[in-house]
Amino acid sequence: MQKRLSDRAADDILTMIIIEKRFLPGEKLPNEIELSEELEISRTTLREAVRILAANGVVEIRRGVGTFVREDFEMNEKKGISSLAAVKTDIRDLYEMRLIVEPEAAYYAAIRASDEEIEHIMQLGKQIEFEIADGKDRTEAEREFHRAIAKATHNEFMTKLLPVIYQAIDQGVELSRKKRKAILDTVQDHKVIMEFLRMRNGEGAKSAMKIHILHAMEELSMQ
Repeated sequence: MQKRLSDRAADDILTMIIIEKRFLPGEKLPNEIELSEELEISRTTLREAVRILAANGVVEIRRGVGTFVREDFEMNEKKGISSLAAVKTDIRDLYEMRLIVEPEAAYYAAIRASDEEIEHIMQLGKQIEFEIADGKDRTEAEREFHRAIAKATHNEFMTKLLPVIYQAIDQGVELSRKKRKAILDTVQDHKVIMEFLRMRNGEGAKSAMKIHILHAMEELSMQ
């Protein structure tokens, strides 16, 4: 399958970092105008490429300051320039894992959670909504929301899968920052999930969680 322009641009920037060593860990990349002109791409395509790099742990976007190579990024050529070509596949695989696990987690949470656990999930859902409305980073709240549902299953092995879920959430939030529909879908989907949890409707919660993850995969071009 042919690479998208943003994927190719991400590979080009990674080449500058790993092979050409033009930008070392902690150093700032050129501004959007300079870099887009050098790569002969639009600024929109460049932003998408930078989001791909950020989701893959290569760069860090500091709002109002610029984009920097992550301090902890390993300058290892063995990472391979092709590694970014697989980023979308990697994220898709993570989301498919969520699709296998989280709808069932929602089902068991609905029928097993204590009243206090349900209330905690409701509060976290509202927190995510407030942070989205205020334009704040919702990553930690998203983690806590899905962690609370997993814990409410009262299955000790469910929590062992949380690192995979967190990884998918982190990358999904990063890629969705400029996708308004994906963000709005998140708010609406969470409301539906919470309503079924509140009603103790396991099948409804399961279906709502499945739809939520499928929405994210569609909006983030993972399908």
